[in-house]
Amino acid sequence: MSNTLGAFSAMDIAASGLSAERVRMNTIASNLANAKTTRTAEGGAFRRMDPIFRAEALDESATGNMSGISKVSVGRIVRDPRQGMLVHDPQHPDANAQGYVEYPNIDVVEEMVNMITASRAYEAGVSSIESIKGMASAAIKIGG
Repeated sequence: MSNTLGAFSAMDIAASGLSAERVRMNTIASNLANAKTTRTAEGGAFRRMDPIFRAEALDESATGNMSGISKVSVGRIVRDPRQGMLVHDPQHPDANAQGYVEYPNIDVVEEMVNMITASRAYEAGVSSIESIKGMASAAIKIGG
């Protein structure tokens, strides 16, 4: 077997990164959309969420038995355990006995920075796929 990473395997790796970053962007969008949600079906304020990425080994036949080459996937999405901000507002329907309302633990600036980072990672993945397509096209022209 060859010890080179094929174009289809490289495409598979890049596509897995795009998929993971898309989940990350959707999670961030959900966090932003719920930045003021004080009541959820589970009870209490919305808790921000984070995707946890994990490495997934490629099929040996796809890599020629190369070690250390992995795709990325979202293993799970976890809730941030930090408590939200307490605001004194006794008139709010979700105020506790002391008159405080818990707002989600979401920092909009932090979420926007995370969105920009995820967006740039996604763009890098798209660029790598374009490069892989260009190399495959050049190889076909050389062989043809």
